[in-house]
Amino acid sequence: MEVPPFILLLDSPQYDEELRALIEWVEGVLVPGYLAEPSSDARWCPHWFDHPVAVARLHALWLAWQELTDPATCGYTGPSVWHLDPCMAHLRASSDPFAGCTKAEQGVIHRMPGLVPSAWMLSDG
Repeated sequence: MEVPPFILLLDSPQYDEELRALIEWVEGVLVPGYLAEPSSDARWCPHWFDHPVAVARLHALWLAWQELTDPATCGYTGPSVWHLDPCMAHLRASSDPFAGCTKAEQGVIHRMPGLVPSAWMLSDG
């Protein structure tokens, strides 16, 4: 079995392909099935893919979901093991990744995150 790579360490075009698949899952499964209406206590940013912390956490959730919803690897109890509450609580907290992203009368006000910390950057040499 091949171990999936950590998405933030991928370069294009692998990163783009993985992100495209993640977006399909988040927008097609996670958002309609698991997210309630965003509020000041449970934020959500429609531009979540611009937030590296959100991409990393949602990618981890997606990998777990793939494994735990496959009866060949987990039988039929896998979905009951897949808990997204701690991860989503962290992502949607008022002080975390989407803290600056708000919904106003004129639409979504999106706060772009700062640069990825240098510890995540791969060196050239």
